[in-house]
Formats: sequence, structure tokens, C-alpha cells
Amino acid sequence: MNDMTSIQSAGGSVLPAYPLPRASLAQLGFYETALVKLGAVIKKHIADGRYPGAQIALARHGQLALFESFGSASLDGKAAADDTLWLLFSNTKVVTAMGIWALVEDGLLTFSDRVAEHMPEFAQHGKGEITIAQVISHRGGFPSQNVTPAVWTDHAEMRRQVCNFTLEWTPGTRLHYHGRSALWVAAALIETVSGMDYRDFLRQRILEPLGLGGDIFVGMPDAQHARAATIYEPDASGGQKALQEENTAPFRRAGVPSGGGYATARGMAALYQMLANFGKLNGTRIFSRRLIEFVTRNHTGDMNDGGMGMPMHRGLGVHTRGLTEKIRGLGAIASPRTFGHGGVGTSYCWADPDSGVSFAYITNSRIPDPWHSRRLDVVANLVHSAIE
Repeated sequence: MNDMTSIQSAGGSVLPAYPLPRASLAQLGFYETALVKLGAVIKKHIADGRYPGAQIALARHGQLALFESFGSASLDGKAAADDTLWLLFSNTKVVTAMGIWALVEDGLLTFSDRVAEHMPEFAQHGKGEITIAQVISHRGGFPSQNVTPAVWTDHAEMRRQVCNFTLEWTPGTRLHYHGRSALWVAAALIETVSGMDYRDFLRQRILEPLGLGGDIFVGMPDAQHARAATIYEPDASGGQKALQEENTAPFRRAGVPSGGGYATARGMAALYQMLANFGKLNGTRIFSRRLIEFVTRNHTGDMNDGGMGMPMHRGLGVHTRGLTEKIRGLGAIASPRTFGHGGVGTSYCWADPDSGVSFAYITNSRIPDPWHSRRLDVVANLVHSAIE
């Protein structure tokens, strides 16, 4: 653990000061025994070869209670360190969705706007009536659509491909996780309305004002690549194999809006502290309370998410615990208002506005279900059980 508000990177430079001061577990009302058990669970996962490394962070009431790195950032001998950047996969969706929230907060969009009002060519193939709210709550009707890697460096091509998406069912009639497509639409919309590269907009409007410019990246500068953990998945022999695309410099630079962000766990815990505190972090106001209450509300009821096989109680960028028997990643025993998001096979980050707690758990191996979902429930429940 590191008690400093700034940390030294692998290259020797000191990263920007971190916005949350440290406090002890006891000061913040945590039952330490449950968190000791959590650390033991993670260490056993690593010893069993489930994933090479992990990082966790726990915060409450604007203070950081726990920040710890485990195992290896890379199997070539690079240890996980406090400055390691971990691929967020779909945790990135929440960061990108915040760009839409900011444009609503700034009076440039409403959630009920039709996407085609701002990008007229999006109306192709019957998409003219799709609203922004439908897109970012996974009700848009085009869950399997995707773009090519050409859009990583050509954002005019990004807009062209996004607008050419075709429908798979009538918008608004179903709930089905849009793993890649929805947030590419959001990125194109952010650029259209703001006049900025969506990556620059997210950085300048949200991440840097929060003091998280050294901890969260959507589009990683080359100078930061040495901090990136290598991302793996299980191989047929029971070992780990490195993913091909995700470990490349072009992918890291691209900042894929649906799944290409990188962060430290402490960065994500701080971002979710802002959300748990209804838009403010240490006096910095990013969003209004009313906006955060609206986007974290359950907008889809108990509709079954066809991509997840269960109700997901989706908000506009995050999903909530709700009252159903099962929920992905947030912990079965969580308060019903707990909200967050996951990264495929690797991670979950969440906030509980009832207790003021935020938590981030990020690993570097993409593990399939059922093991993945079960371990997430164990990890989240141990944190919830630590809240006094």
C-alpha cells in the first residue's frame, strides 16, 4: 500500500497528486477482518493461476481507505505496482457515457434527443427515431454492430461507420447489451456536439478537473505505455496467453470508447467517489446532484437483458443492484441503489450512495463465466460486509 497522495511511475517521474487523502479503515467505518479475507481471496486466485495480478482500491466520504497491488503486471517478471495501468475493458463505457452526461449538463443535449437530430446520417437503415437514452441504456436495437480498427485513427470514418449501423430489432422494444456499438455512437455524438476529439473532451471536461489525469486514460499517450499491464486470457493448458490486439500500442493509443480505457484502481475508486457524492469530489463539481440521480436510476425495470441472461436494471451508462435475486458484479448483498459497471472477464467498479463507499477491483486476465461472475460476487460481498 502507498500512503502518499502522489506516486512515482516506473519511469521515475512523479504522477500528479491524487485527489483523495488517506484515512484508516477504522476512521472510515470499515470492519478490517472482512477486508483481510478479501486480500487472502485475491492472493489465492493469483497462486492458483487464475490471473497474474490485480489491484484494488476502497474509498468512503472523500477519503481513500485501501489501495493495494497484487502479483504481476506482466508474466515477464514485471510486478504490479501502484502506478500500473490496467485495461478497463467495458468499465470504459461509464467514462465515455460521462461525456454525454456533461453535454446534457451543459445544455447541448437532452437524453430524449434523437441521435439523428445531431448526426442526420444516423437515420439510415431505420434508425431515425433512436434516442440517446435508448443508446446508452442498451435498448438501441443494434447490439451486434461494430466498427473496424480503421476508425482508431480516422474519426470521420468512425462517424461514417457508426451511422451505417443496421438494426437487428425495433429500438426500445428489448434490452440487450450493446458490447461495442452503443459507445461508438456516443463517441461520435460527443465529437459532433462538442467539436472536440472525444478523448480530449473526456480528459479536459472530466478527468483532469477531478485530478485524475495521471490515473485514468481513454487514449493512452505513448509516454505512459510502460505503465500498462499485459492482458491475458486462460489457455488450453491451464496457463495464460497474452491477448493479441489489446496489448499493442495502436490499441492503447486508440482509447476505444466501449472498452479501451486504462486506469489505476485508485483512479476508478475516486471517479466513483464523485458519483457516490452526487457529482462532486473534494469541492470540485463535475455534475449536478439531479443529473447523477437521474443517470443512476433504474431505467429498464426488471426487463431481462438478452446479452446477460438476467435483469440488469440499467441506468444511462451504469447499472444498479435493484431487488432481483442475482446481479452481475455489484454483489448480491449490496444496497439496491448500488451502481457500477464491469470489464469483461476481469473487473468491476461500483459505488454505494447509501454508505458513501466506492470500490474498484481490476485484474489482467479475461476469464469466462461461470468462474468470473462467481468470484465477482465473492469479492463485492466481502467489501459490503466490511461496511459498518
